[in-house]
Amino acid sequence: MARLITRRLLLGRALLAGLVRAATGAGHADAAGRAKGAAATAPAAAATEPARRELLVFAAASLSEALEEVGRAFTAATGMRVAASYAASSVLAKQIEAGAPADAFFSADVAWVDYLEKRGLIQPSSRRDVLRNMLVLIAPADSTLRLRIARGFDLAGALKSGRLAIADPDSVPAGEYARAALTRLGVWSRVSDRAVRGENVRAALAYVARGEAPLGIVYRTDAQAERRVRVVDVFPEDSHPPITYALALTARAPPKAAQLVEFLTGDVARQIFVRYGFTASPQPQLRK
Repeated sequence: MARLITRRLLLGRALLAGLVRAATGAGHADAAGRAKGAAATAPAAAATEPARRELLVFAAASLSEALEEVGRAFTAATGMRVAASYAASSVLAKQIEAGAPADAFFSADVAWVDYLEKRGLIQPSSRRDVLRNMLVLIAPADSTLRLRIARGFDLAGALKSGRLAIADPDSVPAGEYARAALTRLGVWSRVSDRAVRGENVRAALAYVARGEAPLGIVYRTDAQAERRVRVVDVFPEDSHPPITYALALTARAPPKAAQLVEFLTGDVARQIFVRYGFTASPQPQLRK
């Protein structure tokens, strides 16, 4: 039976050497470690990397459930195994820069694909803008809060004595979008000192799901994947930059990896992504 080999998202640090072991089937270490730790171990890891029998995708944390199902479908269709490692797009891009053995990068922010392209670390001809997402305000599922998002809305009052859970706005795309939206709506200055910052969007989601924060800002797909939270309201699309997921093969990817890009942008994958709450780009073509 076809199966996706998955590196589950970890909220702590992981050594890049573990990624190499995982990619060769010798372990299941996750790539969610900080870029600083990755940079320290990457050269030795890259130098000793043996031939791999599977494709390794570095993907934004928000893609985890959907990409697992897509990966199983890809294996069933092609016979090729695919592994995925999830973390913040910024962390993954830095790890690829440091020499991590990824074959493809699926980012929640086109800026991090730009970052790698400028450094010659992706194959430009493989690059596609594939999916879109929405930004939502969430609360624990048992919360009775009603709040409409609009310019100057009373987010600080809704928090009462609690904290606002967001991904780190200084490094994580979901956090950057959240800060941009709150700034555009004129409320960031009132709540910035009350934000609890997660190292990725799933960390922010977890704060609210566990009841440790009364409100949080995540992607719509994250809220849909977690039964312990509910959506309070959706941020206006014009309050933040478009949330676009970009896909590209790394410079080191083998020729067979092109089949993965073709599949991830095809009808089967598109239907799966839409079911998980993403909006598919009408025709995911090369982004110029």
